[in-house]
Amino acid sequence: MDSSAPDGFGPQRLGADPFDTDRFEASRNRLASLAYRLLGSAADAQDAVQDAFLHWQAADRQQIRVPEAWLTKVVTNLCLDRLRSAQARRERTAGAWFPELLLDGDPMLGPADTFEQRESVSLAVLTVMERLTPVERAVYILREAFSYGHAEIAEILAITESASQQHLHRARTRIGAERRRGGREVDPAAARRIVEEFLTAATSGRTERLVALLTDDVIALSDGAGLAEKLLRYDTPRRVATVLRGGFTSTPAKQRLAGGALALHYAVVNGAPAVLFVLGDQVRGAVAFEVTEDKIAAVRGIAAPARLLRLAGAWRQHEPDAALVTDW
Repeated sequence: MDSSAPDGFGPQRLGADPFDTDRFEASRNRLASLAYRLLGSAADAQDAVQDAFLHWQAADRQQIRVPEAWLTKVVTNLCLDRLRSAQARRERTAGAWFPELLLDGDPMLGPADTFEQRESVSLAVLTVMERLTPVERAVYILREAFSYGHAEIAEILAITESASQQHLHRARTRIGAERRRGGREVDPAAARRIVEEFLTAATSGRTERLVALLTDDVIALSDGAGLAEKLLRYDTPRRVATVLRGGFTSTPAKQRLAGGALALHYAVVNGAPAVLFVLGDQVRGAVAFEVTEDKIAAVRGIAAPARLLRLAGAWRQHEPDAALVTDW
């Protein structure tokens, strides 16, 4: 083995298959989960992985010593190109960008063995990472979610090891200062209980009980039932409670917009408790919650079909629990 090629990019002859699709497919889910963490969009992640496959087909694979390392480098840099593009900058600075929601069990959420890996796909961290530079974002994901060493990261990103360490320090500092979950995970049963209490209070119009369930620095983000050009942001417990009470009150107009009476189901998206608004087997909207041990710190409501596309597809293959509300 050539020890002068630390990341597996040195030469070694592979098999005779001219396309080597099996080697690529063995890495597809890992590459997709890497691309999703970097881009926050399942659709864009799939495009990046497909572009990587085209690079793989065109490459002289006899010169690729470790395919997994080579593919990681290609996908990471394809994602960085997307993050740096003028179109991406316009979309992400216009106030309308939001991470695409993924249903629990989606392979794009993996790996998920450690807290850092699970946190890296949380809506809170994906949102905070929008404030990092593309390289800071890549270093953070490669290190925290995929356990790459700084020498490997330096090779992937064409930077020095010390630069990789500095980018990681800045990323950890920013994420540690701004993430709302405070580095603690909440027991799934406790999270569900809080959301069920919230739903009971919201659908009954009990504003005071809603206020009591919210942290003092709570925020709410919404795409206005999928109709707003920019995300709507609300803060202060009373303002958020008022908006949520109105949002969770069923009306004939809302039912007409949705196409009929909806069922409200409990779900887990990006590791967070959520309520899905479902008509038949079609997801019409999702509200995800960021919870502490006994309160709600953030609420994110999404109804734009493009932001729910992958989640909606996964839900149609899902066996849900009984609806929390059957005729909303």
